Amino acid sequence: MFKFEKLDVWQKAVDLADLVYDVTITFPDAERFGLTNQMRRAAVSISSNIAEGSSRSSNGDFARFLEIATGSLFEVVSQSRISMRRHFTSETDHAKLYEAAEELGRMLSGLRKTLLAA
Repeated sequence: MFKFEKLDVWQKAVDLADLVYDVTITFPDAERFGLTNQMRRAAVSISSNIAEGSSRSSNGDFARFLEIATGSLFEVVSQSRISMRRHFTSETDHAKLYEAAEELGRMLSGLRKTLLAA
């Protein structure tokens, strides 16, 4: 098992990516290369940056990758709002994504602060 796989924050990021895939599967075909692809790529980027950052030799480097992961998380939140406004997703699904994003955001922030304080 790799170090990052033991991190709760990485596991939550993978859960969020699963949720994004579940929600976007119902998007219109015309959005396949638009919002669907963009949301999925941003969601996958979160766990990918956590994994890549964990391999870095310094806490500062890892913290920087967590910043990038947080940026991708914020992209998912913004894109989720747009998809709800365009009626591609329900308010309920948007709320699920938003709640998961809030939790993951707190976890990313906490880990980043811990790394920078060490």
